[in-house]
Amino acid sequence: MHLRHQIVALAIVPLIVAILTITAFITLQSTTLVQSSIDTFEKNMLKAKENELLNLTNLALSAINEVYGKAGPDDEAAKEKVKAILKSLDYGRDGYFFVYDYDGNNLVHPRQEFRPGRNWLGLVDPDGDRVIANLIAKAKEGGGLHQYKWEKPSSGKLADKLSFAAGLDKWNWMIGTGVYLDDVFAQTAAAKADLRENIRTTFLVVTLIAVPAVLLVFATCMLVTLRERRMADGKLKQLTQRIIDTQEEERARLARELHDGISQNLVGVRYAIDLASRQVKNRSEDASRAIDVGVEALNGAIKEVRRLSHELRPRVLDDLGLTPALKALSENFTERTGIEVDMEAAWRDMLRPEASTALYRIAQEALNNIERHSGASRVEIRLWSEKERVRMTIADNGNGFVEDELKDGRGGLGLRNMQERMAHFGGLLLVKSGPEGTRLTAMLPKSANHEPERRREAA
Repeated sequence: MHLRHQIVALAIVPLIVAILTITAFITLQSTTLVQSSIDTFEKNMLKAKENELLNLTNLALSAINEVYGKAGPDDEAAKEKVKAILKSLDYGRDGYFFVYDYDGNNLVHPRQEFRPGRNWLGLVDPDGDRVIANLIAKAKEGGGLHQYKWEKPSSGKLADKLSFAAGLDKWNWMIGTGVYLDDVFAQTAAAKADLRENIRTTFLVVTLIAVPAVLLVFATCMLVTLRERRMADGKLKQLTQRIIDTQEEERARLARELHDGISQNLVGVRYAIDLASRQVKNRSEDASRAIDVGVEALNGAIKEVRRLSHELRPRVLDDLGLTPALKALSENFTERTGIEVDMEAAWRDMLRPEASTALYRIAQEALNNIERHSGASRVEIRLWSEKERVRMTIADNGNGFVEDELKDGRGGLGLRNMQERMAHFGGLLLVKSGPEGTRLTAMLPKSANHEPERRREAA
């Protein structure tokens, strides 16, 4: 996988993890909140059941109060009358009152007729709770609530039951009634089931939205990367073609220079030597003059070779620096073309060697363009630095050219090469042209300078 693809993937994975983590956190918070609400609801329902039991018990005590209050401890008639009243106080299939004496003998049980007349003090529910003994204990304490498991009349199945037991101490009786809690627990269980289902649905919806969105972002990044790569490949091909064109143009120029300059001079040397040779054989007095002509032609060829060598890589640039190299370039240009060059350099040489070479090549290319196209009679070269940023301006008084061609990318190959040299160092090449002439400004950033001595020493 391409490095950029890996970087994008490494950026997407934490995003997915973050989204899932946030979703899980929100889900947990929502679950906790809803669970708290359900628990509160359950407590309120139980509290309502407790109040209901208290009201029912008070209602039963009010119903028997007139009889019980006038009766004595051994008034059997009053006892039978109270039993009848309590047995008749039904409120639904599962609502009734029961009575036990303090010894555990059942006296009233409207729903289970087999219980009256028998002792149930040792009765234990499936959870090990001594139901009757605990209810009697609550009655002796002055009344209280007790929860246990008991058979529900409407269903015939065991269910959680909450009862309130009160005492009739004069007769040593425990009177009680209860409500079944399975309906309350069923409602809370249903609420919890709905909560779990809602959480699953929410998590699924978030996942179905977030994951495709992240994948869409990832795919978009891949497409953008692929497009950028194709554009980069296209630019690379264009740059490669420009390099090839530049090489071919330089080779053609060197071929012309060699053919028109050095080759012609050498041919002249050969003819002069041939002429001198014949004259020496003939013992002519003009032999020395022919030899002098040959020497002069040979000197011209040597000068031409030096000039070409200087254009390819001037030694003065490596030995003395950019300013002397530009001065030598200007002098040679004036000597060759007759165009006056005014050069001004007010700066401290701080450039890296490759940056100096770039500025030299830009000046060399600019002077070549001036010679071939501008028709100028004067050139100004200015080299200076501004806040440690090197600047070079080359201006002529020639014909100029149409700037739109440069903006549209249709300018000459030389101008494009100069722009690319500046872009390599993060610099700029500004071109201003008109009927009064052309001004070219090369601007280099601080990064093109030498590193400070202290950094190199620290390294």
